[in-house]
Amino acid sequence: MNESSLRPREADFLPGTDIEIINPDIERGKIEFALFDFDGTLSLIREGWQQVMIPMMVEILGELNTGESEEQLTEIVRDFVTQLTGKQTIYQMIQLAEEVKKRGGTPKEPLDYKHQYLDLLWQRIRDRVEGLESGRLEPLDFVVPGALDILKELKSRGVVMYLASGTDRPYVLNESGVLGLHPYFPDRIYGALDDYKNFSKRMIIQKILSVNNLSGPGLVTFGDGYVEIEDTKEVGGIAVGVATNEAERKGIDEWKRDRLIGAGADIIIPDFREAAKVVKYLFAED
Repeated sequence: MNESSLRPREADFLPGTDIEIINPDIERGKIEFALFDFDGTLSLIREGWQQVMIPMMVEILGELNTGESEEQLTEIVRDFVTQLTGKQTIYQMIQLAEEVKKRGGTPKEPLDYKHQYLDLLWQRIRDRVEGLESGRLEPLDFVVPGALDILKELKSRGVVMYLASGTDRPYVLNESGVLGLHPYFPDRIYGALDDYKNFSKRMIIQKILSVNNLSGPGLVTFGDGYVEIEDTKEVGGIAVGVATNEAERKGIDEWKRDRLIGAGADIIIPDFREAAKVVKYLFAED
């Protein structure tokens, strides 16, 4: 799909809103369960993580002196980091090790790369986390605008909500806690495990469907990464791409939007400021 075909057209939007309807043929009004990604979808605590991960990987590959320019390596790394966004962080590190090997280098263990990245990321987000834990910072400043509104709207309709993240589960539990999100996901918060093959968003989706004898249109997923969008569409669910401009906390990130559409998103929203209208549309109340 070329870039020009992804440009928004006025007819694609719900009248008077920023809710872009990519696939008007979804089966609405059957939602019983909702799955939310965490980082970039609900939480902004880790905003800018790509600006930590990508340069780290480019530096590691650059040290192999293959003759590739920094720009070339950045494009390669950005592509696979983006493709794997939503999966556990270890998968991005596994791919980094593969890229090192391809270039004749001897890679570290992916887990070592992951620890290196987490140490660098902590330098970026430490003040945010500690400020939220101490009460010095306001949780509403670190959630995607309207996030609590969408959770309240869905809860009021009896929707059972799950939170699933590629970030390690202890971090997800802590960060979702300081943001006040736990009441919406009691015992339904999932994150990356050391035994990474025993967790994936696909597994959570399959669990929701099988345990509840649910068909695809009964599930809606909200996410800003390829993985949760693709996995949801694979089972016939409804996928809402959250293309938030995380740094500005308003407006659409066009780069993110295009990739979410490419992954199969049915609906694109910039954030949850129009939560009530999004939910009414999903429940066919418009």
